[in-house]
Amino acid sequence: MNEELQIRAQKIAGSKAASAVYALTRVFLRIFLWSYLRVEVSGKENLYGKNALIMAPVHRSNLDSILLAPLHKRRMRTLAKESLFKFRPFAWYLSALGGFPIRRGSADRESMKIAKTLLENGSTLLVFPEGTRQEGNQIGELFDGTAYLAAKSGVPVVPIGIYGTEKAMGSGSKFPKPYKVRICVGSPIPAPDKNSKRSSLGSWTQQLTLELQALQDSAQTSA
Repeated sequence: MNEELQIRAQKIAGSKAASAVYALTRVFLRIFLWSYLRVEVSGKENLYGKNALIMAPVHRSNLDSILLAPLHKRRMRTLAKESLFKFRPFAWYLSALGGFPIRRGSADRESMKIAKTLLENGSTLLVFPEGTRQEGNQIGELFDGTAYLAAKSGVPVVPIGIYGTEKAMGSGSKFPKPYKVRICVGSPIPAPDKNSKRSSLGSWTQQLTLELQALQDSAQTSA
């Protein structure tokens, strides 16, 4: 892990210039991209508050994280592959948007440690429980990483259903089509007990799966 990149990203994220850039980016996304995709949102009030939280949306398109940024006034932090931070101008912008470098292929423990530190510092962290982009409306088996991270940090998880991004900009697409997008934000799920056994984390993950499926179905129905 290149600690220099991490330190640089953290310094950039804490600067006034980065905060201004992030605010302007949010406004741009809200006015132009949301309008272009006719984005509708329900449950936005579940993201209010100043405490740390984990945003846990479904993942169907590269648009997902971009469209979620305007939902929360606080900057979303995301873990991004280290190679994206090699080119300084882009690294600066990515850091300003909340990106934090991790080494691709690094051990889960290392990534979890970084994520836990960000949450302990009061950040809002974006985590895709499905791991990578999936297809269709059905929520598949989730990784236990979200449950583990929530348990170790004591931070609640907000499940989010997103319908329409796969049709607007699916795998292989380079530019979004004007397809209507619906985002359904669920109620926060309390973190599992810090000393939870793996079986308990599995039960908690199953609850998250059910919540995500209900939100995804709702998003599809109302889109």
